[in-house]
Amino acid sequence: MSTPIKRIEALMPLSREHHHGLLFCWKLKMGVQKNISVERMQKFALWFYQAQLQQHFESEENYLFPILGSKNKLVKQAISEHRRISELFNSITFTFQTFDLIQSELDHHIRFEERMLFDKIQRIADQAQLQLLDDIHVESLATEQWEDKFWE
Repeated sequence: MSTPIKRIEALMPLSREHHHGLLFCWKLKMGVQKNISVERMQKFALWFYQAQLQQHFESEENYLFPILGSKNKLVKQAISEHRRISELFNSITFTFQTFDLIQSELDHHIRFEERMLFDKIQRIADQAQLQLLDDIHVESLATEQWEDKFWE
């Protein structure tokens, strides 16, 4: 078993949001397995995207990724994945396949950012950059606030 990555304080709020994102993925997976109605799951997915994920992506793109620069291949990959995931949430028609894709791609994306991108950023960021992250970041809402717990 691998040792957990020690996260620096300035990145912890974003890492906690990643944890909420992984829980969101698990909840979608449970909803598909339990054959929950697409409408119920769509309401939850869109709420999560609008209440948490959009803001999370913006924070990363505006404040975190510039530490490595826009030409960095890890940053380019992360931004590309943000666009793809956003496209899935903005689908006109949601189906179980859409939820499977969202769950799979978001899970993969979060693990990529935690294992590769955040690790690289915390190795090279200077104190001023880390302080800016600390100053501007407001954690998003957790999914525990959602009333319809279809995944239980």
